[in-house]
Formats: sequence, structure tokens, C-alpha cells
Amino acid sequence: MTAYVLKTVEGAIATLTLNRPEKLNALSYGTIDALLRLLDEIESDGDIHGLILTGSGRAFCAGGDIPEFSGSVSHSPEAALRDFVARGQRLTARIEAFRKPIVVAVNGLAYGGGCEVTEAAPLAIASERAVFAKPEIRLGMPPTFGGTQRLPRLAGRKRAMELLLTGETFSAERALELGLVNAVVPHDRLLPRARDLLERILVHSPLAVATILTAVTRGINVPIGEGLLVEAEQFARMAPTADLREGLDAWIGRREPAYPGRWSAATGG
Repeated sequence: MTAYVLKTVEGAIATLTLNRPEKLNALSYGTIDALLRLLDEIESDGDIHGLILTGSGRAFCAGGDIPEFSGSVSHSPEAALRDFVARGQRLTARIEAFRKPIVVAVNGLAYGGGCEVTEAAPLAIASERAVFAKPEIRLGMPPTFGGTQRLPRLAGRKRAMELLLTGETFSAERALELGLVNAVVPHDRLLPRARDLLERILVHSPLAVATILTAVTRGINVPIGEGLLVEAEQFARMAPTADLREGLDAWIGRREPAYPGRWSAATGG
């Protein structure tokens, strides 16, 4: 199953590459399960501090594996909910709540589930060749991996509704305007730009990075009062740590901090 997803590690950054180019990297059940296992593996690996997620061939991800999904629908609604919907939502929720920074590098078409993975990730860079779509309406169904919830939060209700209800494609530049990606770059600069973004993050305290990821993810969709409680809770986790003490001492001493376990720009490790 893991042959559907390739894992490489360079320094403190892992890259996961969806590897079903003949199927436009469609998310089969086996692919989703492999991704979930690899995410668990990477999150628990203390030597890996950041992750790039991309695709092989001309697609990032064409969405769910429709023939496989169709079989589940034919079996029963319960099977479709269990095998397809719950599995896909588990993947996007895992990506959204990951405690290390993830950059999705959208190398080509990102339809359906591929668009939903991009929505769930905290950061994304798109190739100028990337094309996005929410085509589930063309199959007679709504998005099921979180697209009806995350896209309106990113793009606004009316702009999201147009994309969800028409199923029309949209460009990388439009994805940038909608807040779906952070930048659009020449195709040959996609992975270097994703890596550069991660390296600019990883010079900071890994504990602070994790608390920011958690505070934003947990707080973004609750009332501001609850969000402020989440923020305070995450600070409370940092307050007794050596990272905060080192950050304060370095600021006062006008020197660069040396956080325990931090990736080093100087050594690349």
C-alpha cells in the first residue's frame, strides 16, 4: 500500500509524494490509509520537523478513487459513509491538526479530495500549472472530505458557493486570490520554494511552532472568547519550557537563540 505514497527525508524535512500518476494520484482507500500511517510516523519522529506533500506526474491529486467509491455506494450507504467519507475526513482532519508544519506543493491538477487536502493544510504553494476544481456536484453529490466547510472559511461563503455549485475549474492565481494557497511559482521552483518556506519556519522553536499550529487550528472556528482561551492554554504549555527561556534570554542579549532540538540553518540539521 505504501508504494502509492513515496517518502523521502532530507535533513529535517520529509517529503511525501502521491505516486499513482496513471490514476492522477486519486485517493484510493489504500492511499489514504498509507498517508495516515506515514503522518503518524513523521509526527513521532523527533528528527523530522516539517513536511512537504506533493504529487507525481501531471497531477497533485484528482480526488477520490471514483470506481472504488462507486463500489462502496453500490454495497450500501453505510459502507460508503464508513469506507469513503469517514476515511477522507479522517485524513483532512489529521493534516489540519498536524503538530508540525505541512506545506502542500500543488504540482498539477487538484480536484475534489486533492483540493480538500490543500484546504486542510496550514500552508500551500502552487505551481503555475496547477488547476483546481470542486467537481463533486457533477457526480450528483456534495464534497465529503471537508470541502463544504473549509472552503467557505477560506474564501468566503459566496465565492465558495459559486465553486461548489458549478464544479468549474479555477486557476492557481484564482486559488491565491481566494486564500487557498500562499503563493504561485514557476513549476521548476515549486519544491525549492516549499522547502524554503519550511526552512524559514524551522529556525524557530519547534515547540512554539506546534503551539501556534494548534492555537490557530482549534481557535479559528470558535467565538473569539473561546479562541483566546485556546491561545492562553497554548502559552501555558510554553511558559515552563527551556525554549521560552532561551528565546527571552537571546532577545535580551541581542543574539540568535539556540533552541533545544531545533533545525539549524547553518548546519542543515
